[in-house]
Amino acid sequence: MTRLVVGTAGHIDHGKSALVLALTGTDPDRLKEEKARGITIELGFAHAVIDDTAVAFVDVPGHEKFVRTMLAGVGGVDFVMLIVAADESVMPQTREHFDICRLLGIRDGCVVLTKCDAVDADTLALVSLEAAELVAGSFLEGRPMVAVSARTGAGLDDLRGVLREAATRVEQRPVTGVVRLPIDRVFTMRGFGTVVTGTLTSGAIGVGDDLAVVPGSRLAKVRGIQVHGRAADRAVAGQRTALNIGGLDTADLSRGQTLATVGSLSVTRRVDCEVELLPGARALKHGARVRVHHGTAEILARISLAGAEAARLEPGARALARLRLEGEAALTRGDRVVLRGYSPPFTIGAATVLDPAPTQPGIRAARGLARLDELRMADGRGALGAVVRDAGLRGVPVGQSVSRIGLMPAEVPAAVDALRAAGALVEAGDRLVAPGALAAAGDEVVALLTAFHAQQPMSEGMPREELRTRVARGVDPAVFEALMQRLATAKRLVDRERVALPTFRVLVPGGEDAVARVEAVFEAAGLMPGDAASMAERAGMAPEALTAAVTYLVRQKVLVRLGELTIHRTSLDTLKRDVAALKAAAEGGVARIDVAQFKERYGMTRKFAIPLLEYLDRERVTRRVGDTRVVV
Repeated sequence: MTRLVVGTAGHIDHGKSALVLALTGTDPDRLKEEKARGITIELGFAHAVIDDTAVAFVDVPGHEKFVRTMLAGVGGVDFVMLIVAADESVMPQTREHFDICRLLGIRDGCVVLTKCDAVDADTLALVSLEAAELVAGSFLEGRPMVAVSARTGAGLDDLRGVLREAATRVEQRPVTGVVRLPIDRVFTMRGFGTVVTGTLTSGAIGVGDDLAVVPGSRLAKVRGIQVHGRAADRAVAGQRTALNIGGLDTADLSRGQTLATVGSLSVTRRVDCEVELLPGARALKHGARVRVHHGTAEILARISLAGAEAARLEPGARALARLRLEGEAALTRGDRVVLRGYSPPFTIGAATVLDPAPTQPGIRAARGLARLDELRMADGRGALGAVVRDAGLRGVPVGQSVSRIGLMPAEVPAAVDALRAAGALVEAGDRLVAPGALAAAGDEVVALLTAFHAQQPMSEGMPREELRTRVARGVDPAVFEALMQRLATAKRLVDRERVALPTFRVLVPGGEDAVARVEAVFEAAGLMPGDAASMAERAGMAPEALTAAVTYLVRQKVLVRLGELTIHRTSLDTLKRDVAALKAAAEGGVARIDVAQFKERYGMTRKFAIPLLEYLDRERVTRRVGDTRVVV
């Protein structure tokens, strides 16, 4: 059965626990204090089976005081449900939890709008827009947004469908850490629960530690430790260790997995490495199937030799290669793995990991071979610089300095500082980006703006979001911001809502006098402008000239388009003030207005009334309730 670990994230009292209860039938709030206070304090757990998918839910606290607990829960999930209550919209902890999910590298999820039964359709639509703005440019952009009610059950089947679909694409993501204990035995001990045993190859484990189970996405709490058969408070590298694990069953753990400090290992199916064959081994052909042994895991793999001319590796020789694993392995740079033949399974050599998670597509070309040779010769700092350069504009998360490069966490700041001082990288949020990638992207931005100005001389510039999409689609938002800041500092562009080159000047159609006449005509027309022909006649110009001037004034936000209507902003501002004043004058402070009243009050037909009322709704001056509007 497919397994999916789902974590909740969101503000306090936005309905996370109620949603989990509605989906599973299990209340994740289990502590007496949680029941009494009505909030989640500790991590809550619940399970449900959706078709052939076993879904494990991790419910986290939404209160700001328990963010550390939230981090402990959300760090190991496959899929996050970002919860936004429809009656409150995006709140401070919504943003903080979302930021945490991004910083932890979660790659999949959805937005869930809870308590949808408590609001009307207009409010729900507004909250949807605000949630979409929050996740724009992130891993949640374009992912499903589902409106639900835990009380009525509305939308729950749609959400189950989203989870079912997510289970088909879930991937184990890299995790990082220093402690490494490959599991070789898993069993249950009466009175203690789940126990795993293994030899601690690095780091130290203490009672109460939270360790990652890799490959996998679960967290294990160390409830007790035995070293060489005796109880201990601490185990250190080189010791035979038995751990009493809390929160996991024996079915959740297996030989071949590794318990590791969260953060130190990459979970991968593709490994770039340097291979050496034993002198007595048979020659190894390009594309051969081999057995890879690492820790207590055995994984089948195919080996690709680097370089177009490499057809076989002779006994006693070394070569750069890529292992394409048929199962997942938890590795980091510098690890050694043992290679055995597929059949017969004799030991044939070993490999040293150069990059446990390569992003470059090929190693047969000369460029790919040169890259692997550079990684082979580089120390940790040099390897980080090479990986950052290969990543281009997408950059590399700082955390991969540990998980992918194999640096100790304490070594990372010094390595980043040295590479930055040498001009080898730039920090952008939690990303490390090569200056060359930013320079190339900067040249692309300037070229795009040059072409845009030539094609649309009346526009103030290219919309900033359009520019981001064309230059940095899929790139972390912080990297795009760093790019724009560098270009603005160098005075290569003017960074605003519409981005332009510093030398660009807007082409005013017909001259400033023509534009002024058009503006005056629309201002005089008020809320009921005529058609294009009549307005052109009033302005004393051809319809084509009027259209060009109107387009310019709309971009300047002097005129506003409302469907087929174009109205001067001052008229709309006056209308908003007039309608808003109805509330103060109304008895009981509640003012209502319908279409008929609106038409009579402003002496207009339905042709004008409907677009104007819809505009007032969008501006939150009014809110539609049935056939009437309530002044907000």
